[in-house]
Amino acid sequence: MFKRITWQFVKINLLVALNNHAIFALSQLIQLKYYNMSILLSFTWDVDPELFSLGPLTVRWYGLFWVLAFALGIYLLQNIFKKDNVKPEWVDSVFMYVFIGTVIGARLGHVFFYGWDYYSHHLIDIFKIWEGGLASHGASIGILISLWLFSKYVSKKSIIWILDRVIIPVAIGGAFVRLGNFFNSEIIGIPTDLPFGIIFSRVDNIPRHPTQLYEALSYFIIFIALTYLFFKTEIRKKEGLLFGIFLVLLFSARFLIEFVKENQEAFEQGMSLNMGQWLSIPFILAGFYFIFFYKRKKLDENNS
Repeated sequence: MFKRITWQFVKINLLVALNNHAIFALSQLIQLKYYNMSILLSFTWDVDPELFSLGPLTVRWYGLFWVLAFALGIYLLQNIFKKDNVKPEWVDSVFMYVFIGTVIGARLGHVFFYGWDYYSHHLIDIFKIWEGGLASHGASIGILISLWLFSKYVSKKSIIWILDRVIIPVAIGGAFVRLGNFFNSEIIGIPTDLPFGIIFSRVDNIPRHPTQLYEALSYFIIFIALTYLFFKTEIRKKEGLLFGIFLVLLFSARFLIEFVKENQEAFEQGMSLNMGQWLSIPFILAGFYFIFFYKRKKLDENNS
């Protein structure tokens, strides 16, 4: 009797063990099948960042998108100033101020926000912009400073006046810059099993969130909304309102997309929020201030 009970106990344990192994093997098979399926559904991106070369001159997709961003920005600003009946020559001045502010701000933003541990020991490398390293939050600060200078020395108008107008080309410009990042296979997202994940083969063979496209699409939608509000409504006469809407929409989108974006630098590992999110919060708060608390003056057509 004892032997029979022992043998039954052994068989039960063997069956349980076999069952557990079978369940584990089945789960692994399902996961492998699902992973392979996600890879099959994912799009592979393997585009050379260089568009073409002419001897020592190399033209990159990223540079092309920057040029397109500024060219479209000039066109938009011409139409905006035409509607406002202001001096058309201001467009060239704004372009120069914004271009210089964007480049210097974006570079210094990268240096101080993301790479000071390195650049503090390699100061000369700060000037090597061609090696890469630009930060959009730094560009935003640079644009603000450059437009303050433009308002003080050129237009003699409130800085809020020009900010309410420049945000429209800035929004679409941001979309073009993110497309440039996409062609560079940089600023990629975290791994994903979603069917629209993209394999950046120049980085690895893992399907990832195409965060550059998320941002580009978000900025394009914001551009459409701002353009409509400026040209088709009376909001543009309420000083600072459009600027506030821009800050809240754009930097909220940036804040949320950062959750599925790979950290840009090693020091961000373990942070509750990454550097891009921390830098976005002040801009979002400033946007709410301009929407709800800023003491604006309603502009008439002659003072717009």
